[in-house]
Amino acid sequence: MTASQIIFYILSAFILGTAILSVTTTKIFRSAIWLLFSLIGVAGLYFWLEVEFIAAVQIVVYVGGIVVLIIFSIFLTQQSGKEMVKPPMLRSIASVLAILFGFALTYFLIYKNNFQAGDKSFDWSVNKIGNQMLATGENGYALPFEVVSILLLAAMVGCIVIAIKVPAGEKKEQEQVNIESLKEKEIVEGL
Repeated sequence: MTASQIIFYILSAFILGTAILSVTTTKIFRSAIWLLFSLIGVAGLYFWLEVEFIAAVQIVVYVGGIVVLIIFSIFLTQQSGKEMVKPPMLRSIASVLAILFGFALTYFLIYKNNFQAGDKSFDWSVNKIGNQMLATGENGYALPFEVVSILLLAAMVGCIVIAIKVPAGEKKEQEQVNIESLKEKEIVEGL
């Protein structure tokens, strides 16, 4: 076994281990941190493939996105220390079946198409990636990029609305406090 293969297996084991911990932990903050490590491992694979630009984009976009997820959806909702509710057994069984089906489909596609890693190198310079990202024609990514940015904006607004929304019981208490303070203010002004 070569050093390159050993590095690949170490990175793959790290990614799979942190991904499994991300979905099995019961604390939401820990789950987000494990997801962060998993995405950093994917960036490590890109560095191993010598595609430094894609690795940097992976770190900036996805790892940065996890930090935003932690800040907005976890800390603003004040759920960071609470344990997540255990899913019902039927949902767990369906999840395991979906994972097994995904592995079987991936194995079937690799086996059927006979994918092999060879000496064929690919030319993905920063210039080529930038031109393809900005292209609006065939194989261009300008429209999907804009759609994803609008989707992320809507998700951020939704997170803020959910975080700020006051539960019904607290809303009535707040209204009662406001009414009492107005009555006190009228009494003080009347004197």
